[in-house]
Amino acid sequence: MNLKNLIILFFIIIGICFPAFAQENIDTMYAPPQMSQNEILFSQSRRQVDVVNPTPYSNPAGKAFPGARGANQLILYTSAYGERTHTNEFGTEAIIEGNTVVELGGADSFIPDGGAVISGHGTAKSWISSNITVGTKVYYDDMTGVLTTYTTSNSYMFEAMQKIEEANSMIEYYKTRNYDYDWKVPTGYIKEAQEYMRKAEKNPNQVKQYSKQAIEAANHAIKSVLPFRTNEFKGVWLRPTETSPSAIAESVKKIKNAGIDNIFIETYFHGKTIYPSLVMEDLGFIKQNESFIGFDPLKVWIKEAHKNGIKVHIWFETFYVGNTPPYTNPESILAVHPEWGNKTLNGYASSNATPSASEHNGYFLDPSNQQVQEFLERLLTEIIIKYEPDGINLDYIRYPQSISSSPSGNWGYTENARKIFAERFGVDPVTLTTNDSLWYEWSRFRREQVTNFVRSIGNLARERNVYLSAVIFPDRSVAYSRKLQDWASWSKNHYLNGFTPLFLTCDSKTLNSQIATVKNYKEPETDLFAGLFVTFMGGSEEDLIRQIHETRKLNVNGVILFDYAHLSEKYVNALSARVFANNSKSNGIRKQNPATKLINWNQPVQQEKQDQLHQMQNNRMIIQKYDPNKMQSSKNPTPIIVKQKRR
Repeated sequence: MNLKNLIILFFIIIGICFPAFAQENIDTMYAPPQMSQNEILFSQSRRQVDVVNPTPYSNPAGKAFPGARGANQLILYTSAYGERTHTNEFGTEAIIEGNTVVELGGADSFIPDGGAVISGHGTAKSWISSNITVGTKVYYDDMTGVLTTYTTSNSYMFEAMQKIEEANSMIEYYKTRNYDYDWKVPTGYIKEAQEYMRKAEKNPNQVKQYSKQAIEAANHAIKSVLPFRTNEFKGVWLRPTETSPSAIAESVKKIKNAGIDNIFIETYFHGKTIYPSLVMEDLGFIKQNESFIGFDPLKVWIKEAHKNGIKVHIWFETFYVGNTPPYTNPESILAVHPEWGNKTLNGYASSNATPSASEHNGYFLDPSNQQVQEFLERLLTEIIIKYEPDGINLDYIRYPQSISSSPSGNWGYTENARKIFAERFGVDPVTLTTNDSLWYEWSRFRREQVTNFVRSIGNLARERNVYLSAVIFPDRSVAYSRKLQDWASWSKNHYLNGFTPLFLTCDSKTLNSQIATVKNYKEPETDLFAGLFVTFMGGSEEDLIRQIHETRKLNVNGVILFDYAHLSEKYVNALSARVFANNSKSNGIRKQNPATKLINWNQPVQQEKQDQLHQMQNNRMIIQKYDPNKMQSSKNPTPIIVKQKRR
């Protein structure tokens, strides 16, 4: 027997003895998917991929952006790229296992082993949203660079069963932690979804209709699973636009109806205050944001919020002064004090501050400048004394983002910082490379400037009995090296009370991983409130619910939604259905008994009942039946094509 025949025989044996193994190697996104008997093709679409596994060098259009994804680009990230995509929040992503989309995310998604992530911004984001859903099959032709998507009847069945199993799993989580947990409503929705699935199986020509009804019922189940938690912090970040007491009162009412009990009101942003500031006026800066001249919205916000039992935190853009060029207004902070502006190494010789290309061309203040620190502390002192807020939330408490680790893209090369560093170490930092022994000292020097300010405001907050929190980046290594934000030391030294990291994703796996990282590096005494970005990124209501579920599994102190402007009615309805609804009968949810035993979130999970196990196992079997990755193709597939859309 020759070598060729031996190789053929080997693969025949592999296919017979290990059919799953053989199928998994066939069903990848690099092979056109094969339709099963009577599987219906509902839509098909094509688009050119701009770059696979981009770098700042292979994709110049994305060099200034996280994940090297540029404007309007469609990017394919494979497992060869790394663990995550590292993209920002201004796109959408589809996670692929085999040749099937198993999850839709927003940013910085985990890349499955042997799988991939389709990521899009702008027009590419719109294409993904229009043509890809959970269960969609994907084919990538690596010769032409064209990506083709197929949404079939099995796609809808796959998504429906996946959500049914997810809802069942969430129910079991709460049932095993509280004997008094009310599981009847979500279980009713699950039974309804399962009945639609049975109808879909019996009526192939109506599979899309019944599958969508099953998905809708499963979504209702997910939204009605999570019980209200009395000791859970529920907040929202809010940039005020209201210019009258009545408008503010209406917004507070909406916030209260959503079950939110803490407002983070943006008080100092883009280098301006929403209230008339004597400190700003004294320094020759713009006294008040022009939108609020003749009105003090902060005073009314605090009054209305407190009247409704809601606490108010001052959301404060510390070292960020907006993206309006300073020369457009002679009273802007950097027009009055151009020497306060932060600079990159490339821009150190300029008399003007350097705009941050990856942050909307925004301008930053120099943390090493003592005058800057004194100004910001005076401003916070004025707010605390005049308005007596419940808390201070420091945002942009960092240097601008460095996309590259090379010195050219680093920040802090102001005349003031260079002078101080040269006096300490005898070297101008503009001469340093990353290989120099003093590079570590230069990085530490800049981190210390931010930390010193946090320590000062921590002392101020303690003196005035005000809660102090800070917005941090959850990836500790990136925050430490690229943003010069050493938040672990702030916690270790107890400079503040809590962290409010922004989790820029709709993906629950990414959220879980990032929360675990923060918990690993913070002290137990430092509170952790998860900043959820789902509403800003336009994720589904179910995305929001499952993320709150993840925060509970990891026992964080609560959540803050970003942001009020994107808190549309669909999210309010999802929150007020149950998870944020305190002792209220809403959307068919049973009124909660105040005497009901609270859930012990740290209690070990009890063993599931046998019938519950059987139910979940049956669900998994049905999912496998409709899993496009595991589907055996017939010898003569006869797909029924309903619609094709090509681009």
